Amino acid sequence: MCGIAGAFGKSWNSEQLDKMISIQHHRGPDNEGSYQDPTAIAGLGHNRLSIIDLSRAGQQPMRSNSGNYYIVFNGEIYNFLELKCALESEYEFRTQTDTEVLLAAYQKWGPDCLDRLIGMFSFVIWDKAKKTAFIARDRFGVKPLYYHQKNDGTLLIASEIKALHAAGVRKEFDEKIWATYLTHGIYNHTERTFWKGICSLPAGHQMVWKNHRTEISRWYDIAERIGDEFDQRPEAVVEDEYFELMKESVKLRFRSDVPVGINLSGGLDSSSLLGLVHAVQGFNSKVKAFTFITGDPDYDELPWVGQMLAKTNHSLIISKLSPKDVPRLAADVQYYQDEPFGGLPTLAYAGIFEKARENGVIVLLDGNGMDEQWAGYDYYQSALNGNSANVIQGTKEKPVRPECLTGEFRSLAEKPEFPEVFPDKIRNLQYRDINFTKITRAMRFNDRISMRSSTELREPFLDHRMFELALRQPVERKISNNVRKKMLRRIAQRMIPQRLSESPKRPVQTPQREWLRGDLREWADEHIKQAGSYFSGSWFDKKSIIEVWRKFCDGQSDNSFYIWQWISLSLILDVANSKARVKKSGE
Repeated sequence: MCGIAGAFGKSWNSEQLDKMISIQHHRGPDNEGSYQDPTAIAGLGHNRLSIIDLSRAGQQPMRSNSGNYYIVFNGEIYNFLELKCALESEYEFRTQTDTEVLLAAYQKWGPDCLDRLIGMFSFVIWDKAKKTAFIARDRFGVKPLYYHQKNDGTLLIASEIKALHAAGVRKEFDEKIWATYLTHGIYNHTERTFWKGICSLPAGHQMVWKNHRTEISRWYDIAERIGDEFDQRPEAVVEDEYFELMKESVKLRFRSDVPVGINLSGGLDSSSLLGLVHAVQGFNSKVKAFTFITGDPDYDELPWVGQMLAKTNHSLIISKLSPKDVPRLAADVQYYQDEPFGGLPTLAYAGIFEKARENGVIVLLDGNGMDEQWAGYDYYQSALNGNSANVIQGTKEKPVRPECLTGEFRSLAEKPEFPEVFPDKIRNLQYRDINFTKITRAMRFNDRISMRSSTELREPFLDHRMFELALRQPVERKISNNVRKKMLRRIAQRMIPQRLSESPKRPVQTPQREWLRGDLREWADEHIKQAGSYFSGSWFDKKSIIEVWRKFCDGQSDNSFYIWQWISLSLILDVANSKARVKKSGE
């Protein structure tokens, strides 16, 4: 996992490329490299976090044997050994890296190589002869890719937004995106970001730059892959196939030349991950396990994690988040996030990667993806009963406070509308969560959090083969008799005790609401007042914000989502103003 940068066209210079590489140092502290086409029409930059083939041979940008192709790559191709076997009769490999396998695969199959990849990736391949850049992003957007295109067609790309700002893209908020976020709570906007002029290449998309023009197209859509028909095979057959995919997915993600650890919570998905580690490595596996706590027994999952590890050889390393840690950590995490992030749970998660790095573990496995595959969130069940399926969970009241916004600013917001590509409601919700809400949001938060500590996060359950098989299953195999993830729970019993496989879903949470009203009240008050004052009259009705904040502190609210929105805005102002003032509308 690394950082990539690129520049294509007439109006860029090597200093811009150098700045993008420099500011992404945390993504790859092991090596930096760059390449400039002899005609100066293209430049590539790379920050390397050495995971596969730690030798100098694995450094990037990497050139193909023919000398025509150059690649910068961020991510992992987990099935690179299998692909290498299919390519080695036609390509003489010089390294043991998955990067060179990807380069050889593109040289043989062109863009069609994407369908053969099992992994997480964003990469750029420069065709020296055709003066063409081919750019692609993985199916679920695990690895990021941002770009800015000038009026003359010059294209700048990077793994992080801050790199494009470092290259000279003006820091200016996209007010429509901010209005939508503050009005509806939507973090992800597919192509658009919270910053004007900076776009994100959507998950499962590819881009071609040639002759100062770009063409973007979709190369993967799970709905197109699986079609409308349900899987009518016997459940036992499906369970066997899915279980084998689970084991293979975990096995592939242990391919590494550096230590691999696991991130554990106390739920079904995390327990399943641990069970699969034992299935792959044997019950004597000594892989280090990591978890976080806050010291609040109403939220901490240490008792469940302890039960899972009671009879294993895993050492458990605990990261504790305390209120006193939040001000410093929030400011630092915001710098790496570039956009609003998910509050105290994200901060607690950041501590896990810090601990991993301190303990010499460079790669962590996590259990994201099962709720989206098997309809695990509570709103899936509510939807079956005819109720609405709100994007934001965990609150009985509305999670946002648009009444605190000015009418003019609120009018900029776009009400989210999600495509309904399946004939059934549950799969349409799953499609929404995969492509527009849950997965996209979590992957953005998690990538920045792991890279902040120069560590790699791998998601075994985001294997597209598992998703495709799960989404083909009829709803009664997902939800039955008020039990969600029905089939997954049966499969999990092959690996973990029944009491764990039948445990109810517990969302990963922290005492955010309690801390903001208590130990963090003064800190939160400063940030809320800063955001309200800076945008008073343009975005916010300052008096309304202060009144709503007072009611929250008095206990008149069961959620803190909107409070963290305002704090996030203030944190972003702090980061932005430390370098250059954010432009307001009309300035």
